[in-house]
Amino acid sequence: MTEADLRVVVPADSRDALDAAKGEYRHADAGARRAWDRPVVRILAGLVLPVIIVLAWQIVTTSGLVEPYRLPTPASVFLAGVELAESGQLYTHIAISVQRVLLGFAIGSVIGLAAAGIVGLSRLGDVLLSPTLAAVRAVPSLAWVPLLILWMQIGEESKVTLIAIGAFFPVYTTVASALRHVDPHLVEAGRSFSLHGWSLFRTVQLPAVIPSVVSGLRLALAQAWLFLVAAELIASSMGLGFLLTDSQNSGRVDRILLSIVLLAVLGTITNGVLALAEKYLLKRWT
Repeated sequence: MTEADLRVVVPADSRDALDAAKGEYRHADAGARRAWDRPVVRILAGLVLPVIIVLAWQIVTTSGLVEPYRLPTPASVFLAGVELAESGQLYTHIAISVQRVLLGFAIGSVIGLAAAGIVGLSRLGDVLLSPTLAAVRAVPSLAWVPLLILWMQIGEESKVTLIAIGAFFPVYTTVASALRHVDPHLVEAGRSFSLHGWSLFRTVQLPAVIPSVVSGLRLALAQAWLFLVAAELIASSMGLGFLLTDSQNSGRVDRILLSIVLLAVLGTITNGVLALAEKYLLKRWT
C-alpha cells in the first residue's frame, strides 16, 4: 500500500498525529547525528577502545599471564619514554622522524598531483605513463633501499626519497581516477560557457575532485609513516624507525612498544591536521 493509499484510509486526525510523530523522529535523529559530530564527543568516543586496550594490557601483564620480557607493563613503557626524554634523545628522535615524513610527504604529493593531472586529463598521458607507474607501484618498499644507498649514499636524501615514493602513489592513483571519472555533463556545460584549459579545470574539474584529492593526501600521509621505518633502516642513527630497530637488537621490548605507540600517536595527530584542512577545502570548493 502506498503513502497515497494510506492517506485515503487513515482518518485526517490520525494522519496529523502520524506526520507529527515523523517530524519528531527526524528531529531526534538529526539531533543525535549532530551530537556525534561534535569534536569533543568524537574525541572521547575515540578514546574508549584505547583505554580498554591499555586496561587489558595492564591486567594481562600484572597477573603473570605473559612474561615481562615478552610484554612489559604500560608503566614500564612509560618509564622508558621518561628515561629517553630526560636524556633528550626522545625529542630528537621525534623531531627528525617528523621532519623526514613531512618533507617526503610534501615532495611525493606534489609530484603525485602533477602525474595525476597528466594521466587524468590527457588520454596520451594515460597511455604513456599508466603502465610504467603501475609496474613501479608493485615494487616493495625495501627493494628501493639498496638502490637509493647506491645512488644517494646514506644521507637524508635517500630517506626522504623513499618516503616520497611511498607518498606518491596514493595521491596519484586516487586523483587520476577521480579526474578520469568527472561527470562529462559538467565538463560539457563548462565548455558551453566558453571554458577551456586552465579555466575549465579550475572552475569545473578541480571542485569535482577535491574530496578525492584530500582522501589521496590522507592516504599518502599514512603511507609516509609506513615508509619511515623502511627509510630509517638506511644506515640511520636517529629517528623513531632507528629507535625501533635498535631496541630490537638490544632486546628492549619496552622501547619497541614505546616507538610503536609514538608512531601511532604522531600518525593520528597529522591525520587530524589533514582532517581540519579537508573541512576547509570542502567548504571552499564544494
